[in-house]
Amino acid sequence: MERIAIDINCDVGEGIGNEAQLLPLTSSCNIACGGHAGDEATIKEVIQLAKMHQVKIGAHPSYPDRINFGRSSMDITPHALKRSIRDQLQLFERITIAEKATFHHIKAHGALYNNMAKDISLAKVYLESVSAYRDKCHLYVPYNTVIAKEALKQGFRIKYEAFADRNYSDGLNLLPRSSAKALITKPEAVLKHILRMVKESSIQTPSGKRMEIKADTFCIHGDTSSAFEILMYLSTELPKHQVNISK
Repeated sequence: MERIAIDINCDVGEGIGNEAQLLPLTSSCNIACGGHAGDEATIKEVIQLAKMHQVKIGAHPSYPDRINFGRSSMDITPHALKRSIRDQLQLFERITIAEKATFHHIKAHGALYNNMAKDISLAKVYLESVSAYRDKCHLYVPYNTVIAKEALKQGFRIKYEAFADRNYSDGLNLLPRSSAKALITKPEAVLKHILRMVKESSIQTPSGKRMEIKADTFCIHGDTSSAFEILMYLSTELPKHQVNISK
């Protein structure tokens, strides 16, 4: 049977301090760059760890909202949001250059990521904010969403992202974190979730509905309480199913 190579990405640099554990077990990472968490020192530290473990390096811009960790919708003007995202990315790019690292991708964080998946006006603001990186980086975006379609229309290189440690609604949106079923924390359940996406291009919602999904990269949140246990389990169990995490 032919083996399948997948990308596992992880949100890091968010103040948890577990990057040294997680990065050896992932193949790409999304580093907070000052919007919801992170600063010059943490960005530099995580980039150095990512280089050491041959992990692809990406920026993780957010609404400028450290109080709510970027997980609440924010009333902000398009101009102010563009300025904030550009400032975050310029800081990140400056450090990647200083560290002689490759800036591989950009993935929005939290409420910004979720909102622009559905809101065309916000999607266009975001794409204008990252337009300087159109020919330099990939964008990690959710499958079959407003942001994915608009990014392709504008000539961005995209990679579809799915969440390995989150459940989806029947509308293929992430269940809100307030839901008791939002998070998938048991390693065995995460494995089953990933394998269905990889081998069947589908997910099963908590209500039992199956929905089509495509993914080039699968996210494990760095602040999921069992993130390390999940990644350790995946590194052992995925190869038994002819699936490898590709560095």
